[in-house]
Amino acid sequence: MDHSPVLDLNAFVPSKDFELSKRFYADLGFTLVWGNQEIAQFQVGQFRFLLQANFYVQEHAGNFMMSLMVEDANEWWAHIERAGLKEKYSLHMAKPPTMQPWGLRVLYLSDPTGVLWHIADKKPA
Repeated sequence: MDHSPVLDLNAFVPSKDFELSKRFYADLGFTLVWGNQEIAQFQVGQFRFLLQANFYVQEHAGNFMMSLMVEDANEWWAHIERAGLKEKYSLHMAKPPTMQPWGLRVLYLSDPTGVLWHIADKKPA
């Protein structure tokens, strides 16, 4: 390796309504680590991402995806349903885990901005 080792990697996730998106991610199970009026860092386990305040370009947000590998996607789906996230945030996508041709069970969940989350596990069908 010709450079310093990597210590962290964060995606900058867009938001149309910053406060609404912050509430959504907290309800989904992420912890707000820090933030100001321009950006907020969320964490789940040891993994983080940065939510951008009021950065919204429809084409960008509609094509932006995040992948979260979990131990059990069914448990995440049960939480999403119990919390009523689809109705509470008027989400256009909230589908339970199903086996995909590439061998992962994936639940699909959009955030209030339209960012599509793939929450997946490696359990057999």
